[in-house]
Amino acid sequence: MSETQEPARKPQRFWASAGRLVKLMAPHKAALAVVVAAVVLSVVLTVWAPRVLGRAMDVIFAGVVGRSLPTGASQQQVEAGLRAQGQDTLADMMSAMTLVPGQGVDFTRLGTLILVVLGMYTVASVLMWLQGYVLNRVVMRVVYDLREEVERKVNALPLSYFDTRQRGDVMSRVTNDVDNIQTALQQTFAQLVQNVLTVLGIVVMMFIVSWQLALVALVALPLSAVAAGVIGTRSQRLFKQQWHATGQLNGHIEESFSGHELVHAYGRQRQMQQQFDARNEELYRAAFGAQFMSGTIMPVMQFISYLSYVGIAVLGGLRVATGQLTLGDATAFIQYSREFTQPLSQVAGMATQLQSGIASAERTFELLDAPEQEPETPTSHLPGTLRGEVRFDHVDFSYDKAALARGAEPLIEDMCLHVAPGRTVAIVGPTGAGKTTLVNLILRFYEIDAGRISLDGIDIRDLSRHELRSQVGMVLQDAWLFSGTIRENIRYGRQDATDEEVLAAARATYVDRFVRALPDGYDTVISEDGSSVSAGEKQLITIARAFLAQPSLLILDEATSAVDTRTELLVQKAMAALRERRTSFVIAHRLSTIRDADTIIVMESGRIVEQGSHDELIEADGAYANLYRAQFNAADPAS
Repeated sequence: MSETQEPARKPQRFWASAGRLVKLMAPHKAALAVVVAAVVLSVVLTVWAPRVLGRAMDVIFAGVVGRSLPTGASQQQVEAGLRAQGQDTLADMMSAMTLVPGQGVDFTRLGTLILVVLGMYTVASVLMWLQGYVLNRVVMRVVYDLREEVERKVNALPLSYFDTRQRGDVMSRVTNDVDNIQTALQQTFAQLVQNVLTVLGIVVMMFIVSWQLALVALVALPLSAVAAGVIGTRSQRLFKQQWHATGQLNGHIEESFSGHELVHAYGRQRQMQQQFDARNEELYRAAFGAQFMSGTIMPVMQFISYLSYVGIAVLGGLRVATGQLTLGDATAFIQYSREFTQPLSQVAGMATQLQSGIASAERTFELLDAPEQEPETPTSHLPGTLRGEVRFDHVDFSYDKAALARGAEPLIEDMCLHVAPGRTVAIVGPTGAGKTTLVNLILRFYEIDAGRISLDGIDIRDLSRHELRSQVGMVLQDAWLFSGTIRENIRYGRQDATDEEVLAAARATYVDRFVRALPDGYDTVISEDGSSVSAGEKQLITIARAFLAQPSLLILDEATSAVDTRTELLVQKAMAALRERRTSFVIAHRLSTIRDADTIIVMESGRIVEQGSHDELIEADGAYANLYRAQFNAADPAS
């Protein structure tokens, strides 16, 4: 059950994946414009509010200082008197203020300024709520469309795609990665725009207040950029490892659950636990490394902001003392410096989710970019009444097209086969002979490399896959039932079937015998893995499903291999009813089950080496006779 693990690689398409993610939101330009406008207005109000609050601080400070000065003197006279007394520093500080000696705090102006600030913050908050509401609607619609695209893609992928990949990893891309993209869009898009605009707005305001202090504050930018770049690059690689490890672990868990009985039967619990522990450890290390590296961004940038804050506090105090800056402007600038580092820290913090989201987007886009089935060009349609004649004319096929181009031998080469309408053809041969491949080619799960397969004289490549497959019923070795009632599982063969038709199909295939003994009858709910019914009963339900579909062609792939001998008789009777008047292909290892087939073909290495009836092939004493004697002798050693 072990598989070769793909080495985790550093993503090479970060910006391409990010740009493609943004393009998914392009159909919602109007809503995004509302979001951006709300963010811009909110940022303008939020950035301007500290300057207004600084003016309020100046009003208070000027009132406190003015009340302590002699009434009737002008501000200039007071400043001159202070300088005459040698108090130049106090005079310089007062020169930056606007005050009236002997007059206290102007509470009317102070109240107006405070109301303006409160109004600005209130409107900014409402705008932020509005952008959050609109953005959430946009993101949910984008993710809704993305899920639909992924679902369409999964249905359009060829069978070979799933044959070469773990189902757990594919499931992780379809579910976990799409969920992670949703989280990243919700938590980063508006915040990223808001924080970038906030930084720009604060920089402008800081230069308006004091360009000298602004230069000190901006020293933090290159240091923060270097820190975020170095740490973020490492985080991105680790997040890709994390999601790859998640897919590997999901695949192992899915394998363990699906083969739970087999694992216990062979006593491989310890090995499966060891494999789980190894994959869990890999996920732990990748997740811990990713979170640790991304988590170091904020503390590093916080330290840089503290250094900047110290420099601003010292230089700002000196400029207030020398009258080059008012106390209100100094207060506003300190607030700007704190608000300046906050969005930078938030941007750095969002790098965690952003890196993870882009890594998930890249994995999802890899799925969406995978080659689909060959495009259909249907030029024909099946007649209303299908006879069921099947022909293989000089068919070649290989799973590995690249190897075939290099001169390798195809799996099936120059196969010719004619199946008359209504006949039953049994296909036997050793494992790997190409038996299942042959029926997969009839269903166009794979496309042939050369030759022609026709149904009633029509090349199946001239038909749409849907039209072709709508005429084919399948009963496989692994009987699969869906979560739902027995009635719903039978009706899956034809959705518009009436209850009477479902019941007739159940009776014809011996399902009715055991269903009537169940407390809820046909409304008995089947669990997702079908464990609430026996293997034989599951197989009978799948046969009833195919019977209800009324297909023109029937494919039975090892349909009795998983049932006991007593149940096998019922299954054989049900399949006999199902095969009646239908062209049928039966793949079987138990040769005793196909003795009544009209034609038996024996395959070896992708070629038909014998064909004929059971008696004809036994008399010919060739490959089929050898297989039959081998099974007969194994079943009866005493003979």
